[in-house]
Amino acid sequence: MNPTKIYRLLTALLFTFSGWFLPGAGNAMTCMDLASVSLEGLAITAAESRSAGELESNFGPRQILPAHCRIAAVLAPSADSHIEMELWLPQDWNGKFLAVGNGGWAGSISFSAMAIGLQSGYAVASNDTGHKGSDGSFAAGHPEKVVDFAWRAMHEMARHSKTLVERFYEQAARLSYYQGCSTGGRQGLMSAQRFPGDFDAIVIGAPVNNMLALNASQFNSMKRLIENREMALSPAKVNMVHQSVLDACETNDGVNDGFLNNPLSCGFNPQTLACTDGDNESCLTPAETEAVLHAYNGTFSATGDQLYPGHARGFEMGWRVPSADSVPPSLQVDATRYLVYEDTDWDWREFEIERDLSLAREKAGYIEAVETDLSEFKARGGKLLVYHGWNDPGPSPLNSINYYSGVQETLGGSQEDWMRLYMMPGMGHCSGGIGPDQADFLGAMEAWVEEGVAPGIITAARIREGRVDMTRPLCPYPAVATWDGQGNPDDAASYSCAVP
Repeated sequence: MNPTKIYRLLTALLFTFSGWFLPGAGNAMTCMDLASVSLEGLAITAAESRSAGELESNFGPRQILPAHCRIAAVLAPSADSHIEMELWLPQDWNGKFLAVGNGGWAGSISFSAMAIGLQSGYAVASNDTGHKGSDGSFAAGHPEKVVDFAWRAMHEMARHSKTLVERFYEQAARLSYYQGCSTGGRQGLMSAQRFPGDFDAIVIGAPVNNMLALNASQFNSMKRLIENREMALSPAKVNMVHQSVLDACETNDGVNDGFLNNPLSCGFNPQTLACTDGDNESCLTPAETEAVLHAYNGTFSATGDQLYPGHARGFEMGWRVPSADSVPPSLQVDATRYLVYEDTDWDWREFEIERDLSLAREKAGYIEAVETDLSEFKARGGKLLVYHGWNDPGPSPLNSINYYSGVQETLGGSQEDWMRLYMMPGMGHCSGGIGPDQADFLGAMEAWVEEGVAPGIITAARIREGRVDMTRPLCPYPAVATWDGQGNPDDAASYSCAVP
């Protein structure tokens, strides 16, 4: 047998059966030794050496994990806290720590995201934010658990994980990264705002940083369409509107690819589709026109203040138009049901957006990560990269632009030396959609932090049937990718970035 193969086999056997781990010189702890580590507010429930093998998960694609030490623990920063977390410590450590975020109301550990970090050599951690289940029922009568979900779980996990990393490897992680999308985006911004020392670099997508406003806006829109059926477009009419948007604005791109490269340049007005000779599938009634305008314009208070921005033109195929017998999903309803009224039997038909959003903010406004003064995070050298799909039917991409602009306004002028925003044409929520949705944002961040190479163009890919069939350049906002008119429009090399 090849000597190298013999060495690898012996190393794997030692790792599996004795708990030994050889990450660096003079390591004094085995994986099993970590079980006896005592830290205030943390109880280790498992410490086991795992050889390379497949991740056991019902979610996401098949993933092979490298050899690592698995730590499971419970965090209890309050008497009512029970935050389950895992920390995976790789045999071939890159010297860095990575925390990954959650989605929706969380309620589970993000194992698939952890697997990707582990494969890259990170000591990686995730937590369930302090409850089980994907709805908001945990919040009723448990204000400390709401605090855990809002911000405390991620902070406690980060600080305890760094301690365990240092104990195990006998050296501190040289850099700490964070990556998450949706709720994970909110968690990342919350870290930058409340605990600027937790992470050196934060990569976030589609952040629901003003979660209470988003949920209330979506709830309100669903309720209107359920109760006012004359406003609810049929699937055929939704498709008709979408095609009309493309017909009106795709010429701005110069490329007919089924999505808008820069929706901000599209001024499509749905009133141009008004029915003139009776209702049919190729026109919009006044009530339907009002519904489409509301989807684009967003939700406003009675005094004209915008409560949450609307969707970008081109998103229409992801529009959630409910049927007459629909019930608004718990993702949107639960902030009111459990945070405000703490009543499982609360009737969603009683929802009033301004009253109930105000009450939600009074009781749990700390869930929202809306502070734009990131001066402390910036001062200590932190880097922030934000991305958002233009076709996102959930959190509005315009909301991410608003937050980015708000940070610039608060801190004064351009902040490109530490914060960048990337808008992704054709992408839905965090991934998916008709446009390229795969991009190595973490790799771009690593180059920025570790090599001083600020991210410029980041190439995104679309994968169909196991192969890349389209690539496009993602440009730092406000720049937009422009086709040269000659090269292959499905090749990123045929584009350049320019500010419109």
